[in-house]
Amino acid sequence: MADSTPEDRDEASTPDDTATADAKSSVDEPGAVDAPTSDDDAQAAPAAATVLDDDTDGQADDAADADEDDSDSDDAGSDDFETHHSPALIATAVALPVVLIVAVLVAAFIALRAPVEREPLALGPVPAPAADGPACQALLPALPAELGDYTKATLVEPAPPATRAWQLPDGGDPITLRCGLDRPLEFNRASPLTVIDGVKWFQVRDEAGKTGTWFAVDRETYIALTVPDGSGTSAVQTVSDTINANLPAREPTPGEL
Repeated sequence: MADSTPEDRDEASTPDDTATADAKSSVDEPGAVDAPTSDDDAQAAPAAATVLDDDTDGQADDAADADEDDSDSDDAGSDDFETHHSPALIATAVALPVVLIVAVLVAAFIALRAPVEREPLALGPVPAPAADGPACQALLPALPAELGDYTKATLVEPAPPATRAWQLPDGGDPITLRCGLDRPLEFNRASPLTVIDGVKWFQVRDEAGKTGTWFAVDRETYIALTVPDGSGTSAVQTVSDTINANLPAREPTPGEL
């Protein structure tokens, strides 16, 4: 066999040297990662995954702990709310609106029951020659402030002499009294008389005005009491008692037929 030449020896050694140089270059190159090529390398990969899973589980545990802390904080806040809002405070908060409603209802009831401010009542003048006489001076101060549901009304000044008036709390047609009048034209010997509590009365009807005027005809002077229809008889009875207690009776003097 012939000896190899130097050139042949160089060519034979070139592939191996090249492979060795490439391997060394790959190991020395920074940042290079060798792919697993053996059973040991394959077992190392699952171990790394296990480490990652452990990190993930730790993060989940941390999140759960945070949620528990938030829940504990909410429970503490709820406890604080229950502590600060005692049953007595809650009962007061519930009762306060009820008290306010009751107060409003009571105020409305009182307002409805309160008398309405009435306007002064205007009375027209009529002939009353004995209005300043002793009979009227004795009678008017003795008249009551109330006649049943009617109360004394204020008269527009100048008011006719020897007059009084009463009205219902909400106003309306009044009851009026006039003292010292002339004898009524309608009063004659044929006129029917009505005796009420010792006083003789002669009545004149006003159908248009729906009123009746009662004339006391058995005293020193004539006294007229005008009452609206539907007001009852208490006014005539009360005034009869006042007249009978303060003015002496006498026989009526009716006009001629």
